Amino acid sequence: MIAWYADHFVLPLPDGHRFPMDKYRRLRERVAAELPQVVLREPPPATDEQLLRAHEADYVARAVGGMLTAPEIRAIGFPWSLQMVERCRRSAGATLAACRTALDEGVSVNLAGGTHHARRASGAGYCVFNDAAVAARMLQVECGIERVAVIDLDVHQGDGTADILGTSDDVFTLSLHGERNFPFRKERSHLDIGLPDGTGDEAYLAALDRALLELEARLHAQFVIYLAGADPYAGDRLGRLRLSKQGLAERDRRVVGFCRSRDLPLAIAMAGGYAPDIEDIVDIHLRTVAIASTLHCRPSPGNR
Repeated sequence: MIAWYADHFVLPLPDGHRFPMDKYRRLRERVAAELPQVVLREPPPATDEQLLRAHEADYVARAVGGMLTAPEIRAIGFPWSLQMVERCRRSAGATLAACRTALDEGVSVNLAGGTHHARRASGAGYCVFNDAAVAARMLQVECGIERVAVIDLDVHQGDGTADILGTSDDVFTLSLHGERNFPFRKERSHLDIGLPDGTGDEAYLAALDRALLELEARLHAQFVIYLAGADPYAGDRLGRLRLSKQGLAERDRRVVGFCRSRDLPLAIAMAGGYAPDIEDIVDIHLRTVAIASTLHCRPSPGNR
């Protein structure tokens, strides 16, 4: 299996910044050391043309050119720099590369990505460009895929993805998230399932099973993009749910199994994770990659 990484394109942050940027480097190093079946590759950057498939031209131009306002920068949570722009292009490019690879090999992973709070005309919550939305439109315009499902299992609602894709008939946006968590003003996905604080493994997995069945009933998808957030973990600072590492691994197995049993190509992005011990985040993401690497089915011609 091929995994795409961009952690060496460093986004400089001030000391004490709460975003765990180092998790990406640590994840790549552990994948290299512990998962010999995974091939690591550097992605090309997403181009302006690709970003414009999901974002307004004025926003892309101002984000790239350093012309965002102070409130816009505060909403994103990262200081603007040329390095930030390149890092965000590469992260989106990694999801694009994972999608193209999955069309040929069945599955591929972006060791970052999942920037689902970026809207059509703004960024937020450490998200500048929405990699899943850009990739979904790229699949349709460049690769001839007509129907794409985005399965978002980050603990926070994919409000940016819903803003960009939530009214489209050729995409299905599924968000399973903490109801009382950020963002406090939710957007409307095709299917939103808000969970109460303290939800644990059993209730979460039951909700996931129901959601996957509803997805299948409402859209005959040809491709799945999966946001595998580490932040539903019980130890996460921002999560408010109570999943164990074992429960999160079972979540991943169910999504991977859903795709494998239906010959659906699958691209995975890591999305959020804010546990106080960064190795807990890396453990969860590493297991996601390991589980994905067991999926080696080549998509059947009937789904293409």
